Amino acid sequence: MTSISRIHWHSAALYCGVLCATAGCHRPGEEGGAAGGARRGGGPAVPVIAVKVVEKDTPIYFDGIGTVQAYNSVTIHTQVDGVLEKVAFEEGQDVNAGDLLATIDPRSYQAQLDQAKAKKAADEVQLASARVIYLRNHTLLSKGLIDQQTVDTQKATVDQLNASVQADAAAVEQQAVQLGYTQIKAPISGRTGVRLVDSGNVVHSSDPTGLVVITQLKPVSVVFTLPQQDWPLLQPRLVGRARLKVLAMGQGGGEPLDVGELRVVDNQIDATTGTLKLKAAFQNAQLILWPGQFVNVRLLVQTRTRGIVVPASVIQRGPQGAYAFVIKRDSTVEARPVQVAQIDEGMALIDQGLNPGEEVVVDGQYKLQVGSLVKIAPVAAPGGKSGSPAPPASS
Repeated sequence: MTSISRIHWHSAALYCGVLCATAGCHRPGEEGGAAGGARRGGGPAVPVIAVKVVEKDTPIYFDGIGTVQAYNSVTIHTQVDGVLEKVAFEEGQDVNAGDLLATIDPRSYQAQLDQAKAKKAADEVQLASARVIYLRNHTLLSKGLIDQQTVDTQKATVDQLNASVQADAAAVEQQAVQLGYTQIKAPISGRTGVRLVDSGNVVHSSDPTGLVVITQLKPVSVVFTLPQQDWPLLQPRLVGRARLKVLAMGQGGGEPLDVGELRVVDNQIDATTGTLKLKAAFQNAQLILWPGQFVNVRLLVQTRTRGIVVPASVIQRGPQGAYAFVIKRDSTVEARPVQVAQIDEGMALIDQGLNPGEEVVVDGQYKLQVGSLVKIAPVAAPGGKSGSPAPPASS
């Protein structure tokens, strides 16, 4: 071999070595390093936080918006005309049924009553005299001293005077009622509002404003609406006029303002809004509910025994609907479709899709795909210290 040929051969061998070094050549059967191992193992495990699916007795609520109304509200009007002589209540005062609220000048009505009594007394005297004459005439008739016509005429006079006395008694009663109207009394127990007329004014029974409005606050009513889609589930719960529990909630949520019961379901659905009107009663012992106030209303329809419950953050939404990442025994995840009955106070009640004891991902879903390998991360314990991780799915 010539020297030129040896030079070409060495150059070719050197070139091939460079290609192998840059291309990462290896012998058949050898692994391709760390990168090849990562591809074969499916990538590093994704840290997630998981919880177990549990069974729990879970209440099911229908939510609506309601308005507080006085259980009874009465505008106090005078029933007779006259000068408002006295106002016997304070604005905002609690009054009981029968308490005196105001007095109308009673003098003219007292005079009319006295006049009616006097006329009745006069007619009673005439009636007594006519009866004496009738009895005398009846005796004379038996002796043949007077004719029958005289007796009959006297009897008619007695009957006429007796009717007059009865009319007088009715007139006396009527005037007594009118006199009683000069004392205006509370028809219900409740709280007075702003006084609408001051003492000294002449008031009439035809006045449109009245004297004051009394509202009954214990108990109190809340009128609210539900969408018509809730009616099929609500209707069976009303069999036997069952009193369903109703919660009145503040605008910011939290604890109920008061707990009452359903009293009335309207007899028709509003066709313009597609809603059903309902009315609940609350004892309102602390006077937290006030007429005109807007409240959120929660109607307890039923309590599902041993319902399937998970935290609300477990539920994910996709094009096909709700789903949850379920951790399988091999520590990979599947996206399982679920049917959610309700989400309330951070917990989701599941109709279908999950079973008690299964582990589901509650945090870290944004890094997951179907089949991803997961590693359950420690859960932060109270006080800022890390607790033990949840038991693996393959336990």
